[in-house]
Amino acid sequence: MTARALRWWNARRLRLRLTLLFGGMFLVAGSILLWLTYWITARALAQKFAVGPVRVTGPPPGAAAPAPYPAEGDVVFRAEIEYRVDGVLSEMVRWSMLVMILVGIIALLLGYVVADRALRPLDRVTETAQRLSESTLHERIGLRGPPDEVRRLADTFDAMLDRLRRVFDAQRRFIANASHELRTPLAVNRTVLEVSLEEPAASEDLKALARALLGTNARYERLIEGLLLLAQSEQELTVRRAVDLEQVVRTVLEQIDPRSRKRPVTLHQDLRPALVEGDPLFLERCVVNLVENAIKYNVHGGHVWLTVADGSIVVENTGPLVPAYEVEDLFEPFSRLQGDRVRSSQGSGLGLSIVRAIVSAHGGTVTARARSEGGLRVEVRLPRAAA
Repeated sequence: MTARALRWWNARRLRLRLTLLFGGMFLVAGSILLWLTYWITARALAQKFAVGPVRVTGPPPGAAAPAPYPAEGDVVFRAEIEYRVDGVLSEMVRWSMLVMILVGIIALLLGYVVADRALRPLDRVTETAQRLSESTLHERIGLRGPPDEVRRLADTFDAMLDRLRRVFDAQRRFIANASHELRTPLAVNRTVLEVSLEEPAASEDLKALARALLGTNARYERLIEGLLLLAQSEQELTVRRAVDLEQVVRTVLEQIDPRSRKRPVTLHQDLRPALVEGDPLFLERCVVNLVENAIKYNVHGGHVWLTVADGSIVVENTGPLVPAYEVEDLFEPFSRLQGDRVRSSQGSGLGLSIVRAIVSAHGGTVTARARSEGGLRVEVRLPRAAA
């Protein structure tokens, strides 16, 4: 079965099942009717031809004479009567079966038409559900007609869309408010601490305390920034256009110097043009998180391999051994491996979570695999853009 035929079958599977159900019911009902008609006709013929003798002078034209055939007198031949009755019944069965087959074909066609008409409102519900997204929650099915089962289903679906729209609106307002309410006090704290460090009269103990609080404040700023970015990444994209992944990666690498870290690593690049569709800012953040994780969770003098080709980004790094059963957990928020990862004061456990949220919003996939030599291999595949 070709792919096109398979899609046609999947799209009309319920219609065909209902059509076969109608046809099967008609076949069963027609068979019962044919059997009852045959029985009633045979009984009626037996009663009609069983009363009184029938005088015949010979066999009917073209019929074989029953043996022995008497030569004298008029004799009642019951075999002749039974012969004629059987002929009538056989002719009736043949024509009835032919008519039942023709009517059965017509019943199948009518059954498909009726099933298609009955399921058409469900197609409308399905098309609306497939077309809906976070930015089109205002659309409704608005099915008209009698208050039957399909109408109640469509009305229930519309009511669910109303509730979803209220939830998404509340989430957008919460993100906007949280972005302002959480960042503002942290920004004020950072300013106060920086001013206190510049104060000439401040003691060394006070300056040391201010530096410690400034580092804690910066960590919470990164944590809040990551949480807000994670919440925004899980929403629908508002910008979609063709983006060259090679240019995005080169822009990110201009901002990151892997040799200036406490654990300098060697970065190996294999960048090729790869045109995808999405938001360039979110894609840039995705690449930043991938490269930052590969550099941060590495060993001294380690390596990072970055490959871009054919709508995919592959980032591999050396590092501590990662148990295979814990790889999938790294994509959960605030989930980090034991050992070197948990001691990292720079990590908040949101890097790969944000990567997965961004990739999912773009309709792509992200997979990770533990390397036998240590470290991870993370592959991101994004939908290609039209040329």
